[in-house]
Amino acid sequence: MNSEDLKNKALTGKRTVKRKLREYLRVLKIAEKPNREEYEMATKITGAGIIIIGLIGFIFYLSANLLPRVL
Repeated sequence: MNSEDLKNKALTGKRTVKRKLREYLRVLKIAEKPNREEYEMATKITGAGIIIIGLIGFIFYLSANLLPRVL
């Protein structure tokens, strides 16, 4: 790989980073703070997801530890 190839790769990488940063800034400019109702809904959904995942893990734990003793 010669120095010209390295320069081209560096410029391409720099352009890619700049493009991504512009995209992120655009998203941040149009993003807005959620109102109370939206925040509560997101909190409820997140809490329900955590509980469901915890229950699934607990069921796996019980099946791995209690079923072998019963059988």
